Amino acid sequence: MEKKVVSLEDRIPKLQQQRKQKSNRRLISFLSVFFLLILLVIYFQSPLSKVASVSVEGNETVESKKIIEMSGITTSSGFWNINSKEIKNAVGKHLQIKSVTIKKKLPNHIVLVVEEHKSIAYLEKDGAFLSILENGQVLKDRKETAPADAPVLINWKSEEAIKEMVSELTKISPSIFNSISEIHYTPDKTDPWLVRLYMNDGYEVIASVRTFSKKMETYPEIVSQLEEDIKGVIHFEVGTYFESYEPLPKEEEDNESQNETEG
Repeated sequence: MEKKVVSLEDRIPKLQQQRKQKSNRRLISFLSVFFLLILLVIYFQSPLSKVASVSVEGNETVESKKIIEMSGITTSSGFWNINSKEIKNAVGKHLQIKSVTIKKKLPNHIVLVVEEHKSIAYLEKDGAFLSILENGQVLKDRKETAPADAPVLINWKSEEAIKEMVSELTKISPSIFNSISEIHYTPDKTDPWLVRLYMNDGYEVIASVRTFSKKMETYPEIVSQLEEDIKGVIHFEVGTYFESYEPLPKEEEDNESQNETEG
């Protein structure tokens, strides 16, 4: 069998064509990279690379203007140079801000999504009312009338005691929380954490801060066993018992005494 012989003259055009194709591909790649770099330079020199606008979502009490100001983001800030960690730390210094998330929306818009600490109670001080956040911080903004959306703390002087009380309030169910009108700090020799609650349904409760949330969970069940027209004080100090404002009939008094002994 004879081998097919390809002459050098026949191969040269093919080699030249292959080399030309390789050169063309290299040139195209080089030009693509070159023009891409040119476009990037133009982009970063143009207003499109800067932050055009900033908006805030999730805030209810803190003004958007204040949050944007604390973030340090301006229209001269680079859109791709935003440091999320620095912004979170800066905005997080506000007492009412719990967390902040930074979102980028093309072409050049920044969204600050914040979560605020909820107001858990109000502190009565010098005839005015100061909001207490769920982290125990007391705000300086004063309200002249008693708010109805959270319990009012009266006669509370110690920051530690306030934080303990707030911590307990965050643990109880919303229905029980909403039934509390006032919480008076009434420590005595036997219990420095004693409190007296005035409930919206007309009852009073005496309890200790240290066992408050656990004891208060039984409040609805206890009230359901009482007659609606008989109001009084529910004691949660050590045992649990009910003390009527008015003297109970003999039979009911015996039952209450028995319940107290069992508690």
